[in-house]
Amino acid sequence: MGRKEAEDHPYRRGKNEREDRDRRVKDEWNAKQTRQPVGCGLMAREMITICRNRIGRRCFLLLAGACPAFSNPFAAAVIPPPSGKAWEKISRFFETPAEFKDDLGNFRPVLQFEDGRRVRNAEDWQERRHELLQKWHGLLGPWPPLLEKPYAQEQFAERIGFVRRRIELEIAPGRKTAVYLVTPEGPGPFPAVIDVFYYPEDGAGIKSDRRRQNDFGYQLVQRGFAALCLGQNPTAPRPQADLYYPVWDKAELQPLSYLAYLAANCHTFLAQRQEIDPNRIGVVGHSYGGKWALFAGALYEKFAAVCVSDPGIVFDETRPNVNYWEPWYLGYVPGSEFRPRGVLTDTHPRVGPYKTMRERGDDLNELHALIAPRPFFVAGGSEDPPERWRALNHTVAVNRLLGHSNRVGMSNRAEHKISPEANEQICLFFEHFLKEEP
Repeated sequence: MGRKEAEDHPYRRGKNEREDRDRRVKDEWNAKQTRQPVGCGLMAREMITICRNRIGRRCFLLLAGACPAFSNPFAAAVIPPPSGKAWEKISRFFETPAEFKDDLGNFRPVLQFEDGRRVRNAEDWQERRHELLQKWHGLLGPWPPLLEKPYAQEQFAERIGFVRRRIELEIAPGRKTAVYLVTPEGPGPFPAVIDVFYYPEDGAGIKSDRRRQNDFGYQLVQRGFAALCLGQNPTAPRPQADLYYPVWDKAELQPLSYLAYLAANCHTFLAQRQEIDPNRIGVVGHSYGGKWALFAGALYEKFAAVCVSDPGIVFDETRPNVNYWEPWYLGYVPGSEFRPRGVLTDTHPRVGPYKTMRERGDDLNELHALIAPRPFFVAGGSEDPPERWRALNHTVAVNRLLGHSNRVGMSNRAEHKISPEANEQICLFFEHFLKEEP
């Protein structure tokens, strides 16, 4: 069959017609974006650029609830259903199991103001979200001003199929640390993650015994992502300890909030690099790093997607590893005498903000809700079994109120240690939500 005959073939004509139709739909959609009102201080051309990718559109839609100027144009907005190869492999994790469907457990409702009023629409949610942020920052301590342009000095770089750089990075006023930045070869812009744990070498792939465990940066760079691998050592308060700011015996914020603040400054560092797409930066961590990633994603809304591996996503004093009561998490009290490490007892009870939260009935489901409508995935193990869906259902409800679905997911494994399958699920989560296009 010649070229002309092939072009005249009915199947080819139909394919051309479909492509023309799809192109017209896309052109009409882009034209509508050009006509949308602009608010919140952003220029129209910037809004159009943001809306060209799926995550950008989703973040833009979030602004609809915050800015009255956006209310009407997006009232009837339609977001394509999830699709793509990665989604096919993880979609089942974004369906609440039948036994937990709509079960909110004994957690305080997030769709209810502190004064008892119900949250009824997106505008109400923006007010409630602000109330929750104020509440948690009030409990944990206010952040210092975010760094406008973090200082960074590259120490060395190596090319091993991708580029791995060791950088001395400013993470807080007066504080620097060594991080690893791994990027694919090429100019980008790449989607990215901030991979947090005890030591940055784990995520950067330097420790061979961590393969297919918490080497998220190493695994994702081979899938076309950049990753900034950041570590801080969680120790009891002492001179020169990492987690207590500005000084160990007079820290002004709880360590988990301080860690979230560091992650926010690292987001700024990544977003200012030419090879990084600033609208597609996620955060991920395992165990201690999972607690860190949870607080970072909740308290800093510029993270486009949040993934945590078995941190203990609710307070649970029956699980020794869900130890938010420790001074390096939420149980810090200024001074030189500290509660000893270990489980709670009559002689070593709750102290600090953790004690206040537990007595008031506060729980981490409120932090989960702050992530909505951004994608949130829990790779659960021994500390986060399937019944944690009772807490996650609160965030499912917030997403539903905002007109979104398939934004909250959880997989489960028997052990706390990350399995190769869980590592793969985490990578697929970021592939779908930060890389795949509908």
